[in-house]
Amino acid sequence: MENQRAETDAHQAAPYLKITHLSKMFGDFSALQDISLTVQDGEFVCFLGPSGCGKTTLLRAVAGLDIQTAGTIEQSGQDISALPPSERDFGIVFQSYALFPNLTVAKNIAYGLENRKMARAAVADRVRELVELVGLEGQEVKYPAQLSGGQQQRVALARALAPSPGLLLLDEPLSALDAKVRTHLRHEVKDLQRQLGVTTIMVTHDQEEALTMADRIVVMNHGVIEQVGTPEQIYREPASAFVADFVGTMNFLAGEIVATDRVRVGSVVLDCPPLANAVPGQAVTVAVRPEDVTVRLNGAGGNQIDMQIESMEFLGSFFRAALSHDDLGGDGITADLSVNAVHDLAIDASRALRIALPADRLRVFTS
Repeated sequence: MENQRAETDAHQAAPYLKITHLSKMFGDFSALQDISLTVQDGEFVCFLGPSGCGKTTLLRAVAGLDIQTAGTIEQSGQDISALPPSERDFGIVFQSYALFPNLTVAKNIAYGLENRKMARAAVADRVRELVELVGLEGQEVKYPAQLSGGQQQRVALARALAPSPGLLLLDEPLSALDAKVRTHLRHEVKDLQRQLGVTTIMVTHDQEEALTMADRIVVMNHGVIEQVGTPEQIYREPASAFVADFVGTMNFLAGEIVATDRVRVGSVVLDCPPLANAVPGQAVTVAVRPEDVTVRLNGAGGNQIDMQIESMEFLGSFFRAALSHDDLGGDGITADLSVNAVHDLAIDASRALRIALPADRLRVFTS
């Protein structure tokens, strides 16, 4: 019984998708460098990064559209590294949707099912089910050109889901939509993924999209993985200055190590989280989020600095203030202040302001 339970637990813990030491070369250009990654069954993972970082190449390698130069890909325990796309278990939605313009909504959704020689009645039932699932009732006989961008995206999603794939691949599926529709469809796609429980990988360069939709985010840069983690981990505990800069807004201050838990920025010494292998005098970059900069009305607490407000920008729910002080060695700080705090404390441009940089909110990067 215990052996059976152990085997069951091991099976449940096995990743649905396993990428091992994957590399991809285009001539002399290395698009992917020794990528290893696992994705669990039912997980929603986002590949996030700037243009040219390799995220779409990695997605296409998983789909078999660009076969890797080296490394292996396993799906549900099967090595699919050399399989053509037609023999892999996935559905895909492209950035352009790639709908057939001469086919109706119903025919677009049914296309893959008909190619599989599914019975006509079964195809009709599945199309009806998917049309309802993605909220396209009444649109079945329309052609893509008669639909809005959001409706076309839903058709593409329904078509990808029609064969009930084990893996759903989304290549920047919302990037062609306007901001309001994109925000709405984010929640719809995520809710649909949760409802179906389909393992999903989405490529995006939009950090907000990744933070709101993903169970885990894979941040990529120059063909390598910089960090893998939950949205909160990526945002709160960036593993590198690149991740800190790419995800959210970040202040960066040039400094040096004073002790294992202290750094100097300009002439100001700041407490910070304990640093591994700290070498006094070593150059570092100190990072802090604008929303973590706090206003101090009394002398309590550490890491306090008297700053000068250079400018303030109203951004609706908060003010973004540009602060400066000669003691920081020429580096300025951006602080996000709530509207209530600005009004209650009569904070405005050109006045002095005492702030604190909470030690537990500082990130220190040595390279």
